[in-house]
Amino acid sequence: MTSSARARLLISCPDRPGIVAAVSQCLCEQGANIVHSDQHTTDPAGGVFFMRIEFDLPELDSRGASLTRALEPIASRFQMDWKLAYAARLKPMAIFASKEDHCLLELLWRWRAKEMVADIAMVVSNHTDLRGLVEAYGIPFHHIAVTRERQDQAEAAQLQLVEGKVDLIVMARYMRILSPSFIRRFPNRIINIHHSFLPAFVGADPYAQAYSRGVKLIGATAHYATETLDAGPIIEQDVERVDHRNNVEDLKRIGRHVERMVLARAVTWHLEDKVLVYGNKTVVFA
Repeated sequence: MTSSARARLLISCPDRPGIVAAVSQCLCEQGANIVHSDQHTTDPAGGVFFMRIEFDLPELDSRGASLTRALEPIASRFQMDWKLAYAARLKPMAIFASKEDHCLLELLWRWRAKEMVADIAMVVSNHTDLRGLVEAYGIPFHHIAVTRERQDQAEAAQLQLVEGKVDLIVMARYMRILSPSFIRRFPNRIINIHHSFLPAFVGADPYAQAYSRGVKLIGATAHYATETLDAGPIIEQDVERVDHRNNVEDLKRIGRHVERMVLARAVTWHLEDKVLVYGNKTVVFA
């Protein structure tokens, strides 16, 4: 169980001397105890500096505003983009799925086992196949049919369900493309799983593409969705070795396992505030 005193501070800014000292001193003066700290710079001389700090602060709920005020002049001085997150505040998320259940099940299993700390507010699907599975977990299931002719109406209904109600949308093999206008409403807050090792085999039917090329590795990629298809900042990737004995169905079976693990790790890291986006890349303090 996450402590109610635990908070996370994420920072990105131009690199220069004194950043760690200033932040650490501020936290100390506020009575906080740093329990974990990670940092990275793209270049010590003029690069971008990234930092993630976990700390405990007694009576965090009542003292958080004071801490924010204390950090603001430091953030201004060092030109920081920064976020303060309370670890005990569960992030509400929606899962978008279609017919395949392997990625959805992995998320549900981890959520039930408390290995993934979140509030799964709903599952939204363009088919009804997974309704019984989802409702057995006590999670609301919403069916919104999507066709080429009613894409706009379907997305309007989806937005009505999620906008202002969830912090994160997870596309767990949701086999529809979200429009650019939808994605713009959730910048770096839509995680997609692509069943190949991007940037290879972009688009439809990547396993058939991979088989035709005689690949020796099958992979999966979890990334933030952007307006450009399958080209958003990559959070996590993994691979499994295959060989000439494997046919397309074997590749799909092996791939499903990789997809489950990769998506679950990416979602967990996002929920734990371990991902910082920089341009079209990520810094992941996993």
